Amino acid sequence: MDLRSSRWYSGNDRNSYIHRAWMRRGLPREAFEGGKPHIAIANTASDLTPCNSHLNEVAQSVMNGVWEAGGVPLNLPVVSLGETNVRPTAMLWRNLAAMATEEMLRANPIDGVVLLGGCDKTIPSLLMAAASVDLPALVVPGGPMLTGHFRGAPLGCGTDVWRLSEEVRAGTLSREAFLRSESSMIRSRGHCNTMGTASTMACMAEALGMTLPGTAGTPAPDSRLLELSHESGRLAVELVERGRRPSQVMTRGSFLNAIVALAAVGGSTNAVVHLLAVAGRLGVRLDLDDFDRTGSGVPLLADLQPAGRHLMDDLFRAGGLAALLKEVEDLLDPAAITVTGRPLVEHLAGAEIWDEDVIRRRSNPLLPDAGIAVLRGNLAPSGAVIKPAAASPELLRHRGRAVVFDSVEDVHARLDSPDLDVDETSVLILRGCGPKGYPGMPEVGNLPLPAKLLEKGVRDMVRISDARMSGTAYGTVVLHAAPEAAAGGPLARVRTGDPIVLDVAARRLDVDVPDAELAAREPVMTGHARPVRGWERLYVEHVTQADRGADLDFLLGSGGDHVGRESH
Repeated sequence: MDLRSSRWYSGNDRNSYIHRAWMRRGLPREAFEGGKPHIAIANTASDLTPCNSHLNEVAQSVMNGVWEAGGVPLNLPVVSLGETNVRPTAMLWRNLAAMATEEMLRANPIDGVVLLGGCDKTIPSLLMAAASVDLPALVVPGGPMLTGHFRGAPLGCGTDVWRLSEEVRAGTLSREAFLRSESSMIRSRGHCNTMGTASTMACMAEALGMTLPGTAGTPAPDSRLLELSHESGRLAVELVERGRRPSQVMTRGSFLNAIVALAAVGGSTNAVVHLLAVAGRLGVRLDLDDFDRTGSGVPLLADLQPAGRHLMDDLFRAGGLAALLKEVEDLLDPAAITVTGRPLVEHLAGAEIWDEDVIRRRSNPLLPDAGIAVLRGNLAPSGAVIKPAAASPELLRHRGRAVVFDSVEDVHARLDSPDLDVDETSVLILRGCGPKGYPGMPEVGNLPLPAKLLEKGVRDMVRISDARMSGTAYGTVVLHAAPEAAAGGPLARVRTGDPIVLDVAARRLDVDVPDAELAAREPVMTGHARPVRGWERLYVEHVTQADRGADLDFLLGSGGDHVGRESH
């Protein structure tokens, strides 16, 4: 077996001596000369990424598996992004995390890698990096937290933050009670327990074939996660021995399988930009319309918040992702393989649903058509997305008067003003929050509702923006409008009072203003970021639009694992 690491360690010259000697801290000579694959564990554990804080324990189980299979495990801390804490938005650094991880995988003497992620941007960035280097790789998702309870009711991490905070603003829940729920919501280690972006991307990794089947959705505190981590370490050595690389696993068929899974689980709209970005690194043909074509007609089978009632540990005990995918097996590409070398569909054999309230039968779905809908029109010529499963059905076809906000700060300043000219039929529009404009495309698209409407009992309105929203959020929210306002998109020309027409069934999003008049308007460019240095400047100058995955234009396509020059 021709190991990549042997290019560093084999031989008797000065450079190979240096490489071996500095790594010999307890490792025997055969670790470098015995044909043992060196497996990096790309570890996003961090105390400042609370959803990933347990990944060092997971890494130890992976290491045990690597050793058992005859490999040499090597912990490699990589950039970690905690969705709840970093400002202005974790999405600003997803591409930086991917680029840094890519470069470290390429630069170091390793033969394969196990990718440990959990919180929203960590799994996408790791997949982007692995796709770019194309070394043998697999993902171990960190798993969701256990369900917390407040006043006898289960709490959906994230989803109930939005719900309860609106009840406080409406005056139906005291602030004291709201704050008491804080200590109940986060019951254990792990990421959000709703079908938010973290859970969604774990499911996407499995549907893409990049996990040991059955891993996604295993709760973080469950001992079986450590067992699966051990097995993943063993499998990493096999991947190197077989030469099985991400480009062989993540084919176009695999991405279409992920889109089917996205619809069936009621997954986050954020998966759209992440899957597009990973596909772009591989050179796999995938575009925004694939989400509509492939997801259309796929039923919603997971009764999980925010689209349903239950939470991730319910999904796990009910049979997990495999049981759910078994119901839509005929929609999956039978040729798409997993890291095991076997097709994904083969791993569904024997999967059973143990609780039909949590995982619905195909004959009894929550919704018959749950795919992410892609909208086009003169408000979003390059596309926008909406998640019908989390929207109010009566608002999916709507005409209303625009109420425009030029920035998040503008929202905070005016939203609750009693003088705001808004009613329940209005359409709230937020611009300046796309990849370039914020920068980084924050999760602010699910605008809070005006206080005076909350007091009247209104709980949903049509909202449109060039931003994203948390996968834990809900409502009739149109997102990712492209081109964004900061890139000259039509949102920059909308004015308060313009008639807005949303028709999800027709896949249309329009402002009912003559094209000539719209084009003649001066775009509003206030509230946009104008960084002068560092990563933010590089990002703004090179980030693509949401319909292309919001990656950096010079990172499209795979760079491979070759390094030509020595360090000494």
